[in-house]
Amino acid sequence: MSFSIRLTDEERALAESYARLHSYSLSEAFKRALFEKIEDEYDVALGQDAYDEYLSSGRQSRPIDKLWEECGL
Repeated sequence: MSFSIRLTDEERALAESYARLHSYSLSEAFKRALFEKIEDEYDVALGQDAYDEYLSSGRQSRPIDKLWEECGL
C-alpha cells in the first residue's frame, strides 16, 4: 500500500534531515514514526487499564522501605 501526504517546504526539509540523520529513506522514516506513535499510544492505554484495575481492586501501595524490610534488605 502506498499513500501520499502534503508537506510544506519546511516540513519536507525537516523530514528529509531526520531521515538522513538516521540513514533512513524518507518513506522508512515516516513508517517508523507512524508505528512508534501507535506503539506509544497502545502502551499508554495498557498502562491506564492496569492502573484502573489497580484502583478498582481496592489494594493499597506501601513504601518501598517496608518491602525491603520484609526481604531483609
